[in-house]
Amino acid sequence: MPSTVSATSTKSAPSGLSGLSTTRSGQRRVLPAALAGVVVVGLAVSAWNPHDRMTWFLETFWVFLGLPLLFAVRRRFPLTDLLCVLLAAHALVLAVGGHYTYAQVPAGEWVRDTFDLARNPYDRFGHLVQGFVPAILVRELLVRTSPLRGSRWLAPLTVCACLAFSSVFEMLEWAAAVIGGEAADAFLATQGDVWDTQWDMFCALVGAVVSLTLLSRLHDRRLAALPGQRSV
Repeated sequence: MPSTVSATSTKSAPSGLSGLSTTRSGQRRVLPAALAGVVVVGLAVSAWNPHDRMTWFLETFWVFLGLPLLFAVRRRFPLTDLLCVLLAAHALVLAVGGHYTYAQVPAGEWVRDTFDLARNPYDRFGHLVQGFVPAILVRELLVRTSPLRGSRWLAPLTVCACLAFSSVFEMLEWAAAVIGGEAADAFLATQGDVWDTQWDMFCALVGAVVSLTLLSRLHDRRLAALPGQRSV
């Protein structure tokens, strides 16, 4: 009798765990698909009669590059739900900026007029997001693919990577200005600020530091929930 009970309990336990695992697996598949759908709709809406077609393409290029890439690796390297949400939010920020241009986003104009600012702050917000979201992306890649998991160097090197990306983006803007001349003004969104490049990189730095400060523990929990991942 004891052996029978033991065998029964041994057989039933995996069944329950299997059901729970299947449910969680289904949730992991549904969320990225839903977010991708939201991003595609957002891109389609932003592409409808934008302020400047070339500016729209330059601003949303990263979405067209990243979405197919994430789709291609979704089974081999599934991302945490936290990172998926952040990437989708960043894509929508880019879509809005591309549609109106960063210097003319209506919400930014409202903030400028309400607080008597010298410029539309949506560009600053965009560069804060440029540090905030990539910080979690870089952190996830380093935790899952490098020996930095649990290292005290993880956060500093993540911030350094975000700053490197920001500087590369500024060089791309410089190249656009050289090639396009005045036609690239809408893409640059400097709004007459000679220190715009420095402000952009500083905003990315602040965004990365704030992101790691606020989200690292939550990110660790989401990483631990991935199949085959252990606690950080």
